[in-house]
Amino acid sequence: MSRKKKNFILENITLLSAGAKGVAVGRTEEGKTVLVSGAVPGDVVHARVKKSRSKYYEAEALEIVRPSAFRVAPRCVHFGVCGGCKWQNLSYEKQLEFKQNEVENNIRRIGGIETFETLPILGSAQQYHYRNKMEFSFSNARWLTPSEVDSSESIEDRDALGFHIPGMWSKILDLKECHLQEDPSDEIRLAVRDYAKAKGLDFFDVRNQEGFLRTLMLRQNSRGEWMVLFQFYREERAHREGLFEMLLARFPQIKTLVYAINAKANDSIYDLDIQVYYGEGYLMEEMDGLEFKIGPKSFFQTNYRQALELYRKTLEFADLQGDEVVYDLYTGTGTIAQYVARKAKQVIGIESVQEAIDAAEAHAKLNGLSNTSFYCGDMKEVFTESFLAAHPKADVLITDPPRDGMHPKVVEQILKLLPKRVVYVSCNSATQARDLALMKHRYRLVRILPVDMFPQTHHVENIALLERLEDSQDEV
Repeated sequence: MSRKKKNFILENITLLSAGAKGVAVGRTEEGKTVLVSGAVPGDVVHARVKKSRSKYYEAEALEIVRPSAFRVAPRCVHFGVCGGCKWQNLSYEKQLEFKQNEVENNIRRIGGIETFETLPILGSAQQYHYRNKMEFSFSNARWLTPSEVDSSESIEDRDALGFHIPGMWSKILDLKECHLQEDPSDEIRLAVRDYAKAKGLDFFDVRNQEGFLRTLMLRQNSRGEWMVLFQFYREERAHREGLFEMLLARFPQIKTLVYAINAKANDSIYDLDIQVYYGEGYLMEEMDGLEFKIGPKSFFQTNYRQALELYRKTLEFADLQGDEVVYDLYTGTGTIAQYVARKAKQVIGIESVQEAIDAAEAHAKLNGLSNTSFYCGDMKEVFTESFLAAHPKADVLITDPPRDGMHPKVVEQILKLLPKRVVYVSCNSATQARDLALMKHRYRLVRILPVDMFPQTHHVENIALLERLEDSQDEV
């Protein structure tokens, strides 16, 4: 090991496993843990230490001395630059293995729970082209490759349509291809970019907050119908309509085309007025006989096919017989609530976003479900003793919180309510494990099922089934 002024170079580090956020984990000869980015488990690397902690180093791979047997060739030409799909160079079999291990380890280490059944991780049938929604940004200052930076030649074409470079908020990678969304996603994006360049349309200048073309969102449903959403910084009607007519002529798959004028400092669409240029302004999606109306602002699982499997397993874990009252916390647009409602007596959903609640109520009406009711507000402020006193007691509770997990006050109320079963769906097994630890004196963790919603990334979902301990019932 050699030292420089601020960095250590760790040589010949064997990476043994995967850690949180997709880093590879190894150890020094002295036994200190090393978390290495830019490598995969099984690699032997020279690594530069970026941060030195008391119990571990954070490092980046400088050289792959001996490649892992688990390595595969990345499919995308942009791998390693755009920041997405960081596990494209790792076999899918190993991706699933490491994701399953992460979930189990978090529950044991953070949750302090040793005994539970682990079902094999539910892998995604589609390992590429699985996303039904992609968002891209326009920029007049695209990211330059190292060779372009070192070149003495003047680079005239700096326009780009693609993704932000990690850590460089003002730089956009001009995408040649992306394997996350199926055709014609690439074709639509490239057609937009090429048309805009040919017509001399202004790409957005993020530093000076000016320009015409700002963002592009492509959304599809399982029927092969597409929504295209543009954000423009200013209105240029002739240019806008010329662009739209080109797309509609070339891509008959486009079911609706919508846009917004956004002169704000951020790209969020949720406070913008959406204008419909073509079609109905929404797509319809079907899930096992349920219909959902998906608009430009709608939250809907981006991996439709795997989301359907997750909902099926959630219903299976809930084990509904038809006479239960079900609470669905963090219900979002009510997809899980409505999926289980056909097997329940009554479903009560709570969510903090009013637009999501409006969508949940509209979907319930669309699907002819009269046994659902939805309430809006901050979960810890709504899900209180007074709320519980005013509503039927839950037999089963389903919770699907954001990455931060549940607020301690929400966990406290669940322990007062003490439903027979709790099905905890999580996109962050670390915070899920923390919450399970708070509940283990009243509930037994029966089984878990990790679900891979995002192949080629380190992200993993997990479904946990908890059953109330018999002695807890005596305290109710």
